[in-house]
Amino acid sequence: MKDVVIVGGVRTPIGSHGGAFRTITAQELAKIVFVEVLRRTGLDPSIIDDVILGCIGQSSDAPNIARVAALMAGVPVEVPGYTVQRNCASGLQAITSAYQAIQAGDGEVFLVGGAESMSTAPYIVRGARWGLKLRHTQFTDSLWEGLTDPICGQIMGRTAENLAEMYHISREEQDAFAVNSHKKAFMATRMGKFRDEIVPVPVVKKVAGQEVAREEITQDECINPGLTVQKAALYPTVFKENGTVTPANACPISDGAAALVVMSAEKAQALGLKPWARIVSYAYAGVPPEIMGIGPAKAVPKALARAGLKLADIDVIELNEAFAAQSLAVGKELEKDGWDWAKVNPNGGAIALGHPVGCTGSRLVVTLLKEMERRNARYGIATMCVGGGQGGAMVVERG
Repeated sequence: MKDVVIVGGVRTPIGSHGGAFRTITAQELAKIVFVEVLRRTGLDPSIIDDVILGCIGQSSDAPNIARVAALMAGVPVEVPGYTVQRNCASGLQAITSAYQAIQAGDGEVFLVGGAESMSTAPYIVRGARWGLKLRHTQFTDSLWEGLTDPICGQIMGRTAENLAEMYHISREEQDAFAVNSHKKAFMATRMGKFRDEIVPVPVVKKVAGQEVAREEITQDECINPGLTVQKAALYPTVFKENGTVTPANACPISDGAAALVVMSAEKAQALGLKPWARIVSYAYAGVPPEIMGIGPAKAVPKALARAGLKLADIDVIELNEAFAAQSLAVGKELEKDGWDWAKVNPNGGAIALGHPVGCTGSRLVVTLLKEMERRNARYGIATMCVGGGQGGAMVVERG
């Protein structure tokens, strides 16, 4: 087996739903991170063997968004590209697909990442192409529909309610978890911990179609440092009557992109590039769609077994906080294996930062590697639940 390394990574700030990035497409966000990661690594784009991008809600104006974004970023036309879709793990799948290609001898240098613009998800009218013969029709919100599982028929928040019931997780526990996530993310931002991993995104403000201002977005938009347990308790339970999952203890809908350069260790040495980390192992696992949030509890042990490691060996864990209930359920399930909350999301998680779905897998790895660098940590793991009933996990090692 060849050693496969990550030699650079970057992300955009994460924009709130309908916020600063409301008119910026996923391909534009991907272009920005592609350009920046190539600049930071000094990589000649002509030696890239393939471009791989994760995205869930590809827009019809950017089919095969990986190729579109790569060409927008100035990657030579001779370099191919393809898009992957594993729901919330799409950004992680882009990295693991590069790993697989290197092991198979299909290339040595890969530009990978994930991007999502949930704010630009369209409303659609089904059947309109062939004419609406009688009476009214209905607009379908493609975003809401995409967040609803087609097998169990439940929206993602309802699956979190299922886990809260199964694992006896109270509303108070969930709210406290969410408040802590916001506090950690706010402190990390104030201390400049995200500064090195973020590339600013220029935005244009318009009024009545006329440009009135330009600015650069440099920080994540969703963080709410003023959230308290008392304030969180006022939010309604929207997924189940007398439930426990609320907008306060769930991740916000959001926009963003992240990119990394993955290559063989041999190629990195030849190019004089210092690896950030080596990819040790990864795993995906299936779970019932109605409890999709428990996925990491199945994927993490699988990835650790492939790495020959235990949870006690891991120094930092980035767990995607789709919901507080889901995150707490994962911790309860893995408690017997040595799950340690002190190692998890030291700078906050998706409840505070946001979860631009196709981007998240790549964003988690970028954030993880930066935190490992600060701590001089050896092993880290990035993991997430996946809509449809899956979990994904990747173990990395700093040399």
